[in-house]
Amino acid sequence: MSGDIPLNINIKEPRWDQGTFMGRAQHFFMVTDPRNVLLSSAVLEDARVIVEDYRQGIVKPGLTEDELWRAKYVYDSAFHPDTGEKMILVGRMSAQVPVNMTVTGCMLTFYRTTPTVVFWQWVNQTFNAVVNYTNRSGDAPMTVNQLGAAYISATTGAVVTALGLKSLAKHLPAIMSRFVPFAAVAAANCINIPFMRQRELQYGIPVTDEEGNRLGESTKAAKTGIVQVVVSRIGMAVPAMAIPPVIMNALEKKAFMKRFPVLNAPVQVGLVGFCLVFATPLCCALFPQKSSMSVSSLEPELQERIRKSSPHVSTVYYNKGL
Repeated sequence: MSGDIPLNINIKEPRWDQGTFMGRAQHFFMVTDPRNVLLSSAVLEDARVIVEDYRQGIVKPGLTEDELWRAKYVYDSAFHPDTGEKMILVGRMSAQVPVNMTVTGCMLTFYRTTPTVVFWQWVNQTFNAVVNYTNRSGDAPMTVNQLGAAYISATTGAVVTALGLKSLAKHLPAIMSRFVPFAAVAAANCINIPFMRQRELQYGIPVTDEEGNRLGESTKAAKTGIVQVVVSRIGMAVPAMAIPPVIMNALEKKAFMKRFPVLNAPVQVGLVGFCLVFATPLCCALFPQKSSMSVSSLEPELQERIRKSSPHVSTVYYNKGL
């Protein structure tokens, strides 16, 4: 138990105050940093060892506080907060910007024909399904059958929604039809996220006291958390899918874009990426990841259990997921 830093730094919590939007934004700018996708397995493992050792009171000699926090954020970007397992690369929040900018840019570019709409909506919802599963709340596993049924339901519902909206937009002005992908994505998020996290809605997610002691599982906390995630995801899509269409509608009238139509997709992808760099962390920050509920808002049977086992607890906490 030696080192240059004290052992009482609370790395179970983010570095910045999560009671304020700015504190949460600073936290999520670190968690969603796209550069974390490029980190090697050795770097991730080193961060895991530093974090887990520190939690046990073991400090690597010469470790500074800034290095500890850096390790904590590298760890948070790759390992699930409830299970501690390394997350699938494309499902990590740090992969949101590079993957989403490519998929969303292509959705906005290739929206005119039914086959391309189906293909890119399927790609997008497959990606979303991976992200939703990877960032689920709780530590209970889903069976292969449950996961397959959730994926098929989520992607089918999303693609059907996109095609329905495309059909309705046929008689609208050209600029309005550009917003069909956004409307489809917003509607699809309302389908995809609950389906991919349906186990939480059936069995609940863990709720704890302020010290992290598990008190039980709550479906009401799961519902609240999923609604917050849906709102955040739709918010992420607003700048990335609403601003580029307006800019592209103006650019496509310019001579150089007519001369080089091949630039359409890369320019659109770049615009989407620029929006997502800011929209992703800022919308993740709309609600605290460690959310809270009063005991009186929980299911009656869970309320009774908590009042018997922990009568001093009036507020419970849970990971809402991302």
